[in-house]
Amino acid sequence: MQEDEIARANKKFWKANAERGDLYSTPWLDLDPEIVKKWVGGEIEHLLVPFSYVYPNHIFQNIAGKNILCLASGGGQQSAVFGLLGANVTVFDLTDEQLEGDRKAAAHHGYDIRTIQGDMRDLSRFPAESFDMVYQAISLCYIPSLEEIYEQVIRVLKPGGIYRVGHGNPAFWHLEEDSWDGRGYRIVSAIEGEEIEDSQQFCHEFGSIFNELIKTGFEIMSVHQDPRHLAKEPDGEPGSYHHMHFYAHSMFAIVTRKD
Repeated sequence: MQEDEIARANKKFWKANAERGDLYSTPWLDLDPEIVKKWVGGEIEHLLVPFSYVYPNHIFQNIAGKNILCLASGGGQQSAVFGLLGANVTVFDLTDEQLEGDRKAAAHHGYDIRTIQGDMRDLSRFPAESFDMVYQAISLCYIPSLEEIYEQVIRVLKPGGIYRVGHGNPAFWHLEEDSWDGRGYRIVSAIEGEEIEDSQQFCHEFGSIFNELIKTGFEIMSVHQDPRHLAKEPDGEPGSYHHMHFYAHSMFAIVTRKD
């Protein structure tokens, strides 16, 4: 597809993140394969920060030899978990800077990987029914329409294939980091799904998130809260990203199946 204003803005945003080595742009070179296996086997409840936002563990069971697409999930993080477990991993991301993190993680840990640069709104380069699972982290907030992504994903999934998709809690969009009052973060504004100008992000409401999945033909299997909120104490100073996410419970994931 032709690159539009949304793609250009998001490219610039993620290129800058990768160059700074931000949270979601740093490859997981110190990920312990034995810890990953114990987590998948249920011996560990959840991975520790910074690895804890990869979840739920049951979708990582018995994936050796399976074809996995990490969709708009570059950076060398989720792909490292799949790679260490023996999956055939393809990472499709908007920027080569993010994909470089996946290549670094693969070289470090010693598994093969395929990286392809492109827009998540156009998966036409992949044949139908190519993948056993599509894993998507929190990236749908960077595009205005969920339907076009869901339709792309269901086409490339094999029958019975799993689509794990992360979303931001739309209520979180009403909060501001500087609204901490000593007990919690306050609702300070109304969001109606409009574009957030400084980073080209879009708020998707619960109705769209779930109803579009059902409309597209996915069977919803389960919903999971981001494990980072299970920490006993907030991480970071009040008003910081980590502190706010501990209190606000900002992210969750839906596990679906192509019916």
